[in-house]
Amino acid sequence: EEVEVVSKLNTTYKFNFLEALQYVKSNYPENRCAKYLTKDLFLSFGPKDQDILYKCCITGIENPDSGLGCYAMTPDDYAHFSTFFDPLIRDYHNASANAIHVTDWDISDVGDNGVLDVADLGLDELSMRVRVGRNLTQFNLPGNMDKGERIEFEKTMLAAFEKLIEDPEYGGEVYSLTPDFGDGEVNPNKISDDEYQELVDAHIMFKNMDDDPYLKSAGIASDWPYGRGCYVSSDKQFIIWFGEEDQLRIMCMKKGTKLNEVFDRLKEGLRVVESIEGVDFATSEKYGYVTSCPSNLGTGMRASVHIKLPNLTRDGTDKKAKKVAKPLGLSVRGTGGEHTPIGADGTVDISPSARLFIKEKDIVKALYDGIQLLMEEENKA
Repeated sequence: EEVEVVSKLNTTYKFNFLEALQYVKSNYPENRCAKYLTKDLFLSFGPKDQDILYKCCITGIENPDSGLGCYAMTPDDYAHFSTFFDPLIRDYHNASANAIHVTDWDISDVGDNGVLDVADLGLDELSMRVRVGRNLTQFNLPGNMDKGERIEFEKTMLAAFEKLIEDPEYGGEVYSLTPDFGDGEVNPNKISDDEYQELVDAHIMFKNMDDDPYLKSAGIASDWPYGRGCYVSSDKQFIIWFGEEDQLRIMCMKKGTKLNEVFDRLKEGLRVVESIEGVDFATSEKYGYVTSCPSNLGTGMRASVHIKLPNLTRDGTDKKAKKVAKPLGLSVRGTGGEHTPIGADGTVDISPSARLFIKEKDIVKALYDGIQLLMEEENKA
């Protein structure tokens, strides 16, 4: 049987991959990639498809402690490899077999006629951020891009950024990490290492992806830092990362009390960006907006606030806050993102967990309702 498998695969690495898959399946039951990928399923595809599916899944085998363990490599992968991805996606998102994602940004019937003001909950201004992941139809997803495609993608987006910069509503500039555009072509937006670090420290730019073993295994961190950077509006409240886990991460951030302000501005910003020639966001009939990681499918949205919970974090950890937040459908993390410590004054980052099979308007409502309930618990603690 082994000889037959090797001849069918025709390459040693795939055979070793299937051996490793079996090991992870047996020893890491939480790893959904290993749970849903079987040898028979893998071998049911032709050699070219096997190459892509291998790329989708290798991160879960090389990092067996993964909860998901896979990334799509092209915008079509979720449809093409649906026998693998669909049950995994529905398991992760706790969805029924026939659920279909619906996009709806209309918050006019949420809160007070679309106004969600945390001042009504007795809170002062908060640091608010809403971001979405988006990918263009005509390019591979970041895990499958080579250096040339990363540069080509950046140059495609530069034309779109120019349109934003010309618009007085946005203005701003582009900060790029790409050393050069190849063939002696200079990158006019290249910034120094010190400037990059300043942007990271200000939470405007993303960190070095090469340090992330999951993204590295998936090929998403390859060719660092080519094709990476960000556009920042002149008021520094509308930001577009390019070349991170998704081709684009588009976000609004500001300090204030009205959650709807960042939400509405992002909605308008997305409309403006997609109206620019050459920008066509990839979508799926079943899953809404396509993202590299199945966890972000649908809205691709993460809506968060930084909130002080000194009582719930009195022990210096976010354990109590997480315990209260989980039944509310909220995630709690440090102010610098996942796996970062909470603030010295008890500040944590709160966001609704759901991304798929939920409407955008319902994510913002979940955040507002969650803040209200969390503050009730904080005041009791």
